[in-house]
Amino acid sequence: MKQIQFFDTTLRDGEQTIGVNYSIEQKVQIAKQLEKWGVDVIEAGFPIASPEDFAAVTAVSKAVSKTMITGLARCRKGDIDACVKATADAKRKQIHVFIATSPIHREYKLHMSKEEVIASITEHVTYAKQFFDIVQFSPEDATRTELPFLAEAIQTAIDAGATVINVPDTNGYTNPYEFGQLFQYLQKHIRNFDEITFSSHCHNDLGMATANTLAAIENGATRVEGTVNGIGEHAGNVALEQIAANFYVRKDYFQCTDNIDLKQTKATSEMVSQFSEMPIANNQPVTGHNCFAIESGIHQDGYLKNRQTYEILTPEAVGMSSETALPLGKLSGSHAVMVKLNGMGYTDVDRDAMKEIFPIFKRIADQSKLVSDNALKQMMAGIEARADQEAIIREAVTA
Repeated sequence: MKQIQFFDTTLRDGEQTIGVNYSIEQKVQIAKQLEKWGVDVIEAGFPIASPEDFAAVTAVSKAVSKTMITGLARCRKGDIDACVKATADAKRKQIHVFIATSPIHREYKLHMSKEEVIASITEHVTYAKQFFDIVQFSPEDATRTELPFLAEAIQTAIDAGATVINVPDTNGYTNPYEFGQLFQYLQKHIRNFDEITFSSHCHNDLGMATANTLAAIENGATRVEGTVNGIGEHAGNVALEQIAANFYVRKDYFQCTDNIDLKQTKATSEMVSQFSEMPIANNQPVTGHNCFAIESGIHQDGYLKNRQTYEILTPEAVGMSSETALPLGKLSGSHAVMVKLNGMGYTDVDRDAMKEIFPIFKRIADQSKLVSDNALKQMMAGIEARADQEAIIREAVTA
């Protein structure tokens, strides 16, 4: 089973989300939680970008003891020097150097020829190698770069000393089939592919980030880059918790291991959500409130007989409670209502009792989005008091 590294860029790429601006203290707290979660590399920031970004990378470098710290640098000596200084106190460190390689970036952003881009890669990766044992190189907008030139740029970086190659789908442009083919092409055209750590960095503009990342893993990548909760510029990055969950649930298929402590997932997700002021969507995979909740009566009945009928990943596995697994609503069945009432202390409620209770419950549920515990208590109090059915329903709905 191959070992997959997790590279987290919540503090750098994640902060490029519109409206997100972490304080240095928050970055340190997130970094400590990411280390607890088990990520292998934390991209703490872009040190040259601002004095505060430099200070944040410095603070994170001092605060984290086991996880590798990296800063981002363009192919510019000033950027690299800033990374050297900002990560000086890190116990384990690398640098992440990048330059765009696609035709549209070369022409309109960089105003550079292919030859000039290659020369810049050689110069700056060589320069960075003087200060870091691990140099990661990224050809920005790789998935819109001509394959022969992409291979040339990557080989140039490796020859200059890069030991990690990250392949970014900067604009979320590719699809799993194409991304898999890209990695297959690199395996054939990079002389020492198996001696290098290859990574993927996928954006989610077309909703393909998770699938594309998994395609990269299937085709030779051994590192994944992304963010917690999938935050990031535009539609965000691949959500690392989704990749970790895929590896956990489908270990039979992916045949890989990692250092992620899955039980720390919810705590990590909640912290990033709080500090970024971006709520976790109810239907967010892995960490959303509804991810483990089942309202349909048929599904609830199957779940109560055997959780695996409708549960491929348990909430406990990612650090969530199973208490919200069976919310009661208009689609719920009598079995789920009976189990809920039993759990609330109404131990004498059996299938015979449900013949009277369930029709009342259904009328309450028809007038409510979800039937709360308070509503159930009101319902049971009314039934026990032999109150008028309309009064029972009225009291329960307003509870």
